[in-house]
Amino acid sequence: MVFKFGNFFPNLLPFYTRTSDKFFLNNLELMQTDYGQVWNDCLLVIRENIAEQSFNTWFQPIKPVRLEENVLTIQVPSQFFYEWLEENYVHILKLAIDKVIGKEGRLEYSVVVDGGFGKKNPVTVNYPNSGSAEKAKSVHKEGSNGTAVAYASPFEYKEVNPFHQDSRLNGKYTFDNYIEGSCNRLARSAGYAVAERPGLTSFNPLMIYGGVGLGKTHLIQAIGNEIKQTVEGSFVLYVSSETFTKQFVDAIKMHKVPDFHNYYLNVDVLIIDDVQFLAGKDQTQEIFFNVFNHLHQSGKQIILTSDCPPRDLKGLHERLHSRFKWGLTTDLTSPDFETRLAIIQKKMHADGIHIPEDVVEYLAYSVDTNIRDLEGVLISLIAHATLNRMEIDLELAKQTLKNIVHDIDSEVSLDYIQKTVGEFFKITVAAMKDKIRKKEIVIARQVAMYFAKEYTNHSLKYIGYHFGGRDHSTVIHAVQSVNDMLDTNANFRAQMGELRKKMKMKLAAA
Repeated sequence: MVFKFGNFFPNLLPFYTRTSDKFFLNNLELMQTDYGQVWNDCLLVIRENIAEQSFNTWFQPIKPVRLEENVLTIQVPSQFFYEWLEENYVHILKLAIDKVIGKEGRLEYSVVVDGGFGKKNPVTVNYPNSGSAEKAKSVHKEGSNGTAVAYASPFEYKEVNPFHQDSRLNGKYTFDNYIEGSCNRLARSAGYAVAERPGLTSFNPLMIYGGVGLGKTHLIQAIGNEIKQTVEGSFVLYVSSETFTKQFVDAIKMHKVPDFHNYYLNVDVLIIDDVQFLAGKDQTQEIFFNVFNHLHQSGKQIILTSDCPPRDLKGLHERLHSRFKWGLTTDLTSPDFETRLAIIQKKMHADGIHIPEDVVEYLAYSVDTNIRDLEGVLISLIAHATLNRMEIDLELAKQTLKNIVHDIDSEVSLDYIQKTVGEFFKITVAAMKDKIRKKEIVIARQVAMYFAKEYTNHSLKYIGYHFGGRDHSTVIHAVQSVNDMLDTNANFRAQMGELRKKMKMKLAAA
């Protein structure tokens, strides 16, 4: 699958080619055919402005695809590759396009996310670049007339009117790419019900709470995007509580509080992220209380998030506490193993990345905190593989995670337990994970499970899965069997004592 990004070079100049370090006006007809030469000329400019290693890593793999009406399309090997270029080299690319094609020139990406297999060609899906990479770098300055100016791109400034803005929704957040699991099933179902009938369900307000990186923002923006697509003419507005507060403060400074108030009263679906940051801001809470009351009484939908349930929110007026409880309050918890596995697989599919199954399982096992950490680890792994030109395998995953995931040694310790127990009983780890029922193998497997439960923080389900996909009841039985043998078999107790010393030595070394 191929995604095409572009439309981020807005200004125009005539077409030029490079000859003896000068650029001359050329026949526009050439632009329709000689895209290879145009890209080669661009590479000459790029090479002059970056280090050789960076040039070889990030520009040599690029292939020109076509040149049509001042638009040069280049193919890059992955979405990660594209994002890296836009984050780090967009100004270099702009310089090259300006010099070679002219300021009328634009650059579009064709991003390969599935190269096809055998004789199959890659499938392509094309759509224009949103400029998100540059928007993420936006900085704010003050215009000559004192109004706020957003630096929306590296090439132009745009005046910002705080009272005439879009919905502020990120289109990439949808229900389709929000993975459902036991950790979020109720919240997702409630969110979808609200999206189908905003303001008409008993889930008003819908309050979603949970820790950092568990998908609150994704879910509430998915609700907003769904409503925008299905409810024609609805004004959906997503803002963080910090943005709401800043807009209110600016309105006070500019004597525009009535405008601010009226603007929010016209919203059909108001989505406020992280309401806990309204704590201690009495005037902001007062205006938010008035907006909340008006919207709720008018049958408009309100969606809120926080990092804790309403009863634990500190520094908020009691009447806000009361209103937050009017609708449905639901939480998001840390994803279980199956959900983490599904998240990684979904991310791989979306980005067209292939990662071996054992590496996927390792990542899902190792990162059990939140979704944001999981996605961050996946990006780091891909970056390591890309920058070092290495294949993604289990060893690379372990080396990558050692630097960024706390307590990663706990999963490695499980490997150590299996290896140590296997060597002690003279059997292989593969046999321990297999379905073999020979007595000596069963005992070794049970001992390894026993130590896994004792020396790691993994769940019984996790341990069982790591022993050939067995369930938690098998681990429970193994632990009980070992305890029984410890009570009745002196020779077995001695063996366990030796193994325990090895485990303690390993943990002390770690």
